[in-house]
Amino acid sequence: MFAKTTHGAPTVDTRDKRRYAMRNGLKTMAMFAIVLIGFLAVVFAYLAYPGTPSKSKFVTFEGYIELPKGGLLNILDYLTLNGSTLFVTSESSGALFKVDLDLNHPSISSVSEMPGAGAAHGVALLPDANIAFITRSEENMVDVFDPRSLQQLQSIPVADDADAILYVPSAKLVYVANGDPRLATLIDPEKRVTVGTIPLPGKPEFVAQDPQTGLLYQNLEDINSIAAIDLGKRSIAGQWSLAPCEGPSGMAIDSEQRRLFAVCSGNAKLVVFDLDSHRVITSLKIGGGPDSVAFDQTLHTIYSAGKAGRLTVIQQDGPDTYRVLDKIHTHYGAHTLAVDPVSHKVFVGYPSLLAHPRIAVFSPAP
Repeated sequence: MFAKTTHGAPTVDTRDKRRYAMRNGLKTMAMFAIVLIGFLAVVFAYLAYPGTPSKSKFVTFEGYIELPKGGLLNILDYLTLNGSTLFVTSESSGALFKVDLDLNHPSISSVSEMPGAGAAHGVALLPDANIAFITRSEENMVDVFDPRSLQQLQSIPVADDADAILYVPSAKLVYVANGDPRLATLIDPEKRVTVGTIPLPGKPEFVAQDPQTGLLYQNLEDINSIAAIDLGKRSIAGQWSLAPCEGPSGMAIDSEQRRLFAVCSGNAKLVVFDLDSHRVITSLKIGGGPDSVAFDQTLHTIYSAGKAGRLTVIQQDGPDTYRVLDKIHTHYGAHTLAVDPVSHKVFVGYPSLLAHPRIAVFSPAP
């Protein structure tokens, strides 16, 4: 009736229970491994294959422009449009891609590449000279290159973490935002040397110029503020809060109606800032991890792209009235965009895993 025991040895029942528990544990681990492998396979497939964006009543997807692959993981950063030429930087490989756009058939657009070392970010072009500048944050350099041939001409040492860059014709200066050291570097584009710096009260991210006043507006990511910079005096003309914005990143300006649009990476909002009264007028909820924003002055449409893979379309009904029309599913990490003011096409940069990075092209629906 009872199992026999020997001194200090477990009973038969105890051994059976241990074997049973061990088998159940192995089954549980096997099931967990299968679920984990399945989940990773789905994630891998999603990251590797971009698919087609979700349909929208407000924009039409026209196709992809495929870019050269620089490695297993390809992360794009700034998109800079100059007429019918689109410049795209690669944060992962340091390459610069030049896309000669075929606006009628975007997928057959011609693509050329300028290799580079260190993460590539912003591009600034001089409209009246065949010269352009590109920031490299890891190398602490601004490279000078020929935008037609993509031949590198020179490298200019700058402070750490060079990111956004802008050519200011009125001052005849190239402005570079240096994030970590919290300052801006000024470059003479003719002499191709740095000619000064401007200390900033916070970490700069993106910069935009107000065509009416000539002031530069620099967002300060770590203190949720914006600063106006007078390049003539090389000083800060004012600083204001962007609350409820957390982590301001991309910006665009509506100079006619005196409004600035800033997207907020920390809490997925777009805030509308009055350039004259220096206050936030309203805010809207947009797609997660927003990084860039563009404004179509003619159509009064705002576009924002974010790392969560949403292209947000916003209609401007008036200076203080805005509506979110759609949040289009694009691709995870597709956080950068540009808008053509003539054709009104929208270009969204897609990162990639194993596959080629690409540019998704949209046009406003009739």
